[in-house]
Amino acid sequence: MNIGQVLDELRPDFPGVTIPKIRFLEDKGLIKPERTPSGYRKFSRDDVDRLRYVLRMQRDHYLPLKVIGEHLDAIDRGLAPPPLEPVVPTVPQVSLAADGLPSAASFSRRDQLRLSRKELVKIAEISEELLVELEQFGLITSLRGTGHYDTDALVIARTARELADFGFEPRHLRAFKTAADREVGLVEQVVAPHKRGRDTAAKARAEETVSEIAALSVRLHATLVKSGLKQG
Repeated sequence: MNIGQVLDELRPDFPGVTIPKIRFLEDKGLIKPERTPSGYRKFSRDDVDRLRYVLRMQRDHYLPLKVIGEHLDAIDRGLAPPPLEPVVPTVPQVSLAADGLPSAASFSRRDQLRLSRKELVKIAEISEELLVELEQFGLITSLRGTGHYDTDALVIARTARELADFGFEPRHLRAFKTAADREVGLVEQVVAPHKRGRDTAAKARAEETVSEIAALSVRLHATLVKSGLKQG
């Protein structure tokens, strides 16, 4: 690409970028486009990616060019640049067991995440229409009294969006909700005697039991599906 084409690619994300700015970054050694025999610059895709990185680090993290240059040098040598603090609120990672399945700890997790409807749609990358359908089929519900959504709602929304790529509609996912409700009922039957205890220790044991059984239940369910698909 010539410098004008590079400018056209960058401007949608970086409206303030100019040809003199690109030449300045070249003078600083942050990019090294090839030169034709007549002296014109020819930019590769890697050059454009480096420019994006430089401009993003300046705009979002206010890093000086010297530090950005050190990052690029590290990348060139196969290293990863140091992690940067996010500039927008991020969602906590869901705790997973080593085998990729939820651990008992993930069922007892109580984060304080509260997302507005607009935030849920944006972060989960779903449409408002999909969210409405997920709510209609009982797959997602807002927190009572607040209208906000928690981490579970976010995970469900993202998963539904990914399944939609394979042709699954919310009405198809209702079967998963029905199966989950049955598993919840079984778990509650087992721990009901423990929950009736009045002392704090008994209630704590009941909560631990719920988490452990829930994790085992999901493991069994996932493994049965995996085994069934192998046989199919």
